Amino acid sequence: MAELVYPPVIGAAHALFRALDIRIDMKGTEHIPRQGGAVLVSNHIGYLDFVFAGLTARPQKRLVRFMAKESVFRHKVSGPLMRAMKHIPVDRKQGEAAYRHALDSLRSGEIIGVFPEATISQSFTLKSFKSGAARMAQEAGVPLIPVALWGTQRLWTKGRPRDLKRSHIPVTLRVGEPIEASTDHYAGAITRRLRERVQELLDSAQRAYPAAPKDSSDSWWLPAHLGGSAPTPAQVKETG
Repeated sequence: MAELVYPPVIGAAHALFRALDIRIDMKGTEHIPRQGGAVLVSNHIGYLDFVFAGLTARPQKRLVRFMAKESVFRHKVSGPLMRAMKHIPVDRKQGEAAYRHALDSLRSGEIIGVFPEATISQSFTLKSFKSGAARMAQEAGVPLIPVALWGTQRLWTKGRPRDLKRSHIPVTLRVGEPIEASTDHYAGAITRRLRERVQELLDSAQRAYPAAPKDSSDSWWLPAHLGGSAPTPAQVKETG
């Protein structure tokens, strides 16, 4: 079936990024399979992460179907677009239907995108990973593709005003080698290995990032352990 909506949306995103002069540094895209199913797993630091994570598949001419909370599909603007791009709505109280939908898509050769932290990390560090991605990959017999994003939080993230008027913001994307989800291993063990690999990629992306806070008032987007003023995971937990 022809993709009538997804490619134009990608084109519009590219046009916006060019207009804002967002400098995207993307490495490791050769690890995205050219065909067949896979579960793409990314860290989650901003509301536009699905756009940037999806871009990592474009060099291999692939599209990613993301699992997203059901409320996004009810929005009058995003809802029709999300459905037309064949993303998968997730009702957190009744997630079985979304899980089965994702499995069917994986078995038919689609790439499914998952944010295993479930919500945006306000500390900009990795939270614990839920095991659903590993379980899906095991059941469908497909690999897991680890991805790390950095810089996307500066555009639009939880607890901060959206600022798409800012220009010249770099975004760094790193894709790792596929991780096999063998049924000989527990999903929990695979999830721990997956999280470790995403952490390695995130560390690499942060080291390569070509910008630093301009002053103390601009250090909100940098994690505390890197000298920034973002809340620590413990502080986020206390206020949450």
